[in-house]
Amino acid sequence: MSRIKEIQKAILALPETEYVELRQWFSDLDWKKWDRQIETDSKAGKFDFLISEALDEKEKGRLVDL
Repeated sequence: MSRIKEIQKAILALPETEYVELRQWFSDLDWKKWDRQIETDSKAGKFDFLISEALDEKEKGRLVDL
């Protein structure tokens, strides 16, 4: 049996409270990875075009306050 299948089987056997805890842990892990990726991309300048577009729109008076 593959490790994935073993893990899936173990997850299915968890009591509901532990399953909920595992889901929360996984969600937190995903968000932390996402945050790190956004930070890395930002430092690499991958979002600079968004700043330029926003400043251009502001200059043209087309920004709307939310």
